[in-house]
Amino acid sequence: MSDSAPYRYAIYFAPPRDSGLWRLAQSWLGRDCETGAALPQPALEGWSAEEIAAVTASPRRYGFHATLKAPFRLAEDRTPAELHQSIAAFAARQQPFSAPRLKVSALGPFLALTFPAPAPQMEALAAAAVTELEPLRAPLNEGELERRLAAGLSPRQEELLRRWGYPYVLQEFRFHMTLTGPLADPQRREALQTKLAALFRPALTEPVPVAEVCLYSQASPEAPFLLTGRFPLGAAGAAAQGEQEEQTVR
Repeated sequence: MSDSAPYRYAIYFAPPRDSGLWRLAQSWLGRDCETGAALPQPALEGWSAEEIAAVTASPRRYGFHATLKAPFRLAEDRTPAELHQSIAAFAARQQPFSAPRLKVSALGPFLALTFPAPAPQMEALAAAAVTELEPLRAPLNEGELERRLAAGLSPRQEELLRRWGYPYVLQEFRFHMTLTGPLADPQRREALQTKLAALFRPALTEPVPVAEVCLYSQASPEAPFLLTGRFPLGAAGAAAQGEQEEQTVR
């Protein structure tokens, strides 16, 4: 792999580029994760601009998303071009669908957008991404493994970590789109949840179209993630892949 290749990649779900949810969530986090540009964050009564910037610092670094295949280093025998081809082929094998409407929820000390009930099609898409794209992933090194194990995992989560490089996959997968870092004060967390429910309400009135999977990349360990590719699902993905392969042959 070239020295100029990204440090890590991730396969995420992101809303359509032209959707109200995408625009609002990008603004809330304060960064356009496709261009890298800083964005003005919404004002919330009772919260200073500095507090909002601080509470969104962690999700801002990763960009608005839901994890399908968690950040990974590319396997040494794979190239970035092969990565793109594999994701395009994977996307072409999947069918687009509509997921349930989202809601603002508390996940422990964090706030995130979640589904009100299990979404089997999204769970199936995430499981397929984890298993079918596994040949692209370099094994965890000792430091990465130790950091994950230090989080205090269940035996099943540790088994998944060692097999798939991430503990929250397959039966442990829980769809979420993170909106904040940890908020230790339960009252402040509850107050912010109420504020965010009101802020996001106009963007959460419809089912969520799932028509793409997205590739995010990180240039270095300290760098933020950027959305560097959108891959359409189903027939649109197959057509796009065919055009790309035809251009490659030419």
